[in-house]
Amino acid sequence: MDNLTKEELQEKENNLKAFGLRIRELRKRANLTQLELAEKVGLSNNFIGMVERGERNTSVDKIFKLAKAFDIKLAQFFETL
Repeated sequence: MDNLTKEELQEKENNLKAFGLRIRELRKRANLTQLELAEKVGLSNNFIGMVERGERNTSVDKIFKLAKAFDIKLAQFFETL
């Protein structure tokens, strides 16, 4: 486990939640369920739910897959974060 300060841990949690909210926003805008999104990117719907709730971090390759599933450029993916 990382040796993070309380402030760093809080920032990490806030970042994961913000990222998750962005995923949920894009998914809903695309009129996709968590299951439909999961199938498009080859992940489980449980994983998608955990990411949306800020409970799970994800890798760069999965972020690329998500952006592709939403048919947006990677820069657009992060524009509101």
